[in-house]
Amino acid sequence: MINYIKESYNELKNHVTWTSWSEAQRLTVIVAAFSVVLALLVFGIDTIFSSVIGKYFDWIKS
Repeated sequence: MINYIKESYNELKNHVTWTSWSEAQRLTVIVAAFSVVLALLVFGIDTIFSSVIGKYFDWIKS
């Protein structure tokens, strides 16, 4: 287990290419914006389906 941790650390330190700080910030903003848009889309679809199902059950009851 110790050997695995040492090799993993060595791999991260010497063989991984990290993005620049400005690129990381730009990608973070893109991911955050996409997450907000997706959350709003899911909220909208959920609201529409909830309304449709509610009207359907009201129609069945009457």
